[in-house]
Amino acid sequence: MCMRTTLTLDDDVAILLNQARTRQRRTLKEVVNEALRRGLPQLDTAARRISRPYSTPTVSVGRCFVDDVDDVAAALVLGEGEAFK
Repeated sequence: MCMRTTLTLDDDVAILLNQARTRQRRTLKEVVNEALRRGLPQLDTAARRISRPYSTPTVSVGRCFVDDVDDVAAALVLGEGEAFK
């Protein structure tokens, strides 16, 4: 089966296709068909890989040693001692 269609290509894709045509000395049809044959299976694989959202592993770091996290001076005293001033 052969299908004829019209594609509107983004400028960057058109440039890449023309470069491939020139390098390989092939027709646009040949380059587009080869690119689609190689790329379409990878799209399915990538979609399956990304289907599960990434979740960041959790780690318990213990309790907070500072009562008020906005109190920078208290945090410095805890980390550096009274000599931080």
